[in-house]
Amino acid sequence: MTANRQAPARPSYASGTSTVPLLGDTIGDNFDRTVAMFGDRDALVDCATGRRWSYPELAEDVNTLALGLLDIGVAKGDRVGIWAPNCAEWTQVQYATAKIGAILVNINPSYRVHELEYVLGQAGISTLVAAREFKSSNYAEMIEQVRPNCPALRHVVLLDSPEWTDLFARGRSADASRLAGVQGGLSADDPINIQYTSGTTGFPKGATLSHHNILNNGFFVGELCGYTEVDRVCIPVPFYHCFGMVMGNLASTSHGSCMVIPAPGFDPAATLDAVAAERCTSLYGVPTMFIAELAMDGFDSYDLSSLRTGIMAGSPCPVEVMKQVIERMGMREVSICYGMTETSPVSTQTRVDDSVDRRVSTVGRVGPHLEVKVVDPETGLTVPRGTPGELCTRGYSVMLGYWEQADKTAEVIDAARWMHTGDLATMDDDDYVNITGRIKDMVIRGGENLYPREIEEFLYTHPDILDAQVIGVPDTRYGEELMVWVRMREGAAPLTAEALREFCTGRLDHHKIPRYVHVVDEFPMTVTGKVRKVEMRERSIELLGLQDAATARHA
Repeated sequence: MTANRQAPARPSYASGTSTVPLLGDTIGDNFDRTVAMFGDRDALVDCATGRRWSYPELAEDVNTLALGLLDIGVAKGDRVGIWAPNCAEWTQVQYATAKIGAILVNINPSYRVHELEYVLGQAGISTLVAAREFKSSNYAEMIEQVRPNCPALRHVVLLDSPEWTDLFARGRSADASRLAGVQGGLSADDPINIQYTSGTTGFPKGATLSHHNILNNGFFVGELCGYTEVDRVCIPVPFYHCFGMVMGNLASTSHGSCMVIPAPGFDPAATLDAVAAERCTSLYGVPTMFIAELAMDGFDSYDLSSLRTGIMAGSPCPVEVMKQVIERMGMREVSICYGMTETSPVSTQTRVDDSVDRRVSTVGRVGPHLEVKVVDPETGLTVPRGTPGELCTRGYSVMLGYWEQADKTAEVIDAARWMHTGDLATMDDDDYVNITGRIKDMVIRGGENLYPREIEEFLYTHPDILDAQVIGVPDTRYGEELMVWVRMREGAAPLTAEALREFCTGRLDHHKIPRYVHVVDEFPMTVTGKVRKVEMRERSIELLGLQDAATARHA
């Protein structure tokens, strides 16, 4: 007689089935199809300048700019950098480069000189389109400072310069059939975008994404938000992130929706003004943005009755914030997304009919046409449901690789094309994923991914610092804040947070400057000589009195 045997536990694997097929278009062809279908609709509103475009008007500017770029010698595969805050011109450059097959390289508006020089050189940027300045950054001055060290850089076009005007003049006098010929020779699998994501070692790596990657990701994010041509999407998140240019712009244009830019940089009052004035149906943001909006004096005076949906991503969402977004802002269908630049970016998303509890306790389910699994980081085997492990994702969204860094690519994409996220997660019996921690040392501060090793390497240039170890500590406003433990050289005075900030300002992106400094003689180490950052974090919570922040409830 055979003994009863218990059925094996279900593996933590899920695939996103869909009756909606993947798009096979290039970005340019998809955009043209939208223009033909929804020509009478608003396409783009730049609230800061009062400018607006219908889809035919935006298409005319995009095509003219594309022809202008061709006329100055930009060809398929050339890298074109864009270094500017959110503005209509950013969007025009995004679609114009896509139409000619040039690879758009997104440059963080808060980069300083050494970061700019690295990206220009590593990507081999031949044409750079940039704002003249933004906030305290003089872009024109910094470009001239690094230009002698960037031999590939042939053209610099400032947005308010005669060179920018000349691009359009060239485009207007060019033969339009030239653009049609170039656009017709593009493949959806061609690389079209490089986004730099800070690595755990050294400088950032350039995640290289294709038309197919980002167009489909934007499209399916929009599908799950229920977008149609009547939607108006308020985009206060930066275009240089996937959040802005993919989940914002491409989600909109693939559905005939309107892109609304409230301001060059995030401003809570300008964002609420834009929602009210433009009757936006969707609003994007990281949790800190929504917190700032909800805390505005006179919040209740804004007419937000047009809002239906939106996306909150980038950091865990506090439960009370989500409830207020739904109740006070009227965003009943607000969605939580999870992903990373290397996956175009969204891998999981909550659905319109998910309960509030699902939206504050999970990051949703796998997206259409994608796969996710949770594996044992040591063995690579898929773990049972409810068991923590590393989240991996596979499908159309996985990047082509890191630009000219095949070795780094192989570290995160395995032979079966699974992207290893480095995030610890669990999957429940209904396929919902919960992020429980991170294998990597990455710190998420207000939606910004910050990597300790990159900051540590910069801090080693301080003449008095012998060694530096950067960690994330809990913070009620930003989710996490940066803290550095330092060992000082013999005879050096103890380092203060104020002195460190002074040393870093102007040389390091302000997001990357540690808020807290702790001077020690030795770091806590394992028996094999590795620094115990987990112990450092625990001791720092006690040292800084952050126990309440550490126990705050997040999704």
